[in-house]
Amino acid sequence: MNASIIKSSILDNLTDDDLDRLNNLLPWSCFILDSNERRFGDQPKNVAFVKAKSAKRSTPQVIPDRRIITLNEKINLRDKTVLEIGCYEGIHTIALSFFAKKVYALDSRIENVVKTTVRCNLFGFTPTVTVCNLENTVEIVKLPKVDITHHVGVLYHLTNPIKNLVEMSLLTGKAMLLDTHYATNEMINGQYEFNGKTYNYHNYNEYGRDDVFSGMDNHAKWLLKQDIFDTLASLGFLQL
Repeated sequence: MNASIIKSSILDNLTDDDLDRLNNLLPWSCFILDSNERRFGDQPKNVAFVKAKSAKRSTPQVIPDRRIITLNEKINLRDKTVLEIGCYEGIHTIALSFFAKKVYALDSRIENVVKTTVRCNLFGFTPTVTVCNLENTVEIVKLPKVDITHHVGVLYHLTNPIKNLVEMSLLTGKAMLLDTHYATNEMINGQYEFNGKTYNYHNYNEYGRDDVFSGMDNHAKWLLKQDIFDTLASLGFLQL
């Protein structure tokens, strides 16, 4: 499968006018190329803050991502259910849907839920996509239990990452794919407590709801890598 040009008969058969209307219908922040090398999912044109960061997602997105290929090689996803944490605009959702039996995807922003639903539909996939704020335990407990959790690019946007790992472990039956930034000892500038244990962290500024590349709060806590590994080990996860 070509890393940039993605085949979809539904998308490929759209007229140029319909594709242009679709690109302008939603505030897309990343794009792919169809087999005609047309862009689907343009960079936002009228959001000043996002414009300033337009270098991010400025090239065609890869489907499937190498991490998902590796995950499928290590744990055959064919008969597995997957929970995708932070679906963004559906790039990973499509790839997971290629491999897995069933995909449940969530995002804290309703516009990302809509974009993921639309994008996946154009590839013939119908994952279950819902709004869920990972900072809210009331919403977390409503999520389904699955075989695999795909947790990529989200943990370092949260105000209580240890709590999130604990909550995700209760939903995950077999394995978790975790990809996150972490702090070094030199970066530590704060401490917080969860379940009677103190964790060092780096306070990272976030820009809240209106920035597509930020968490929902005004800050996030970046943990030390060893604390992440130790927490996962205490929850029963072994590194593959």
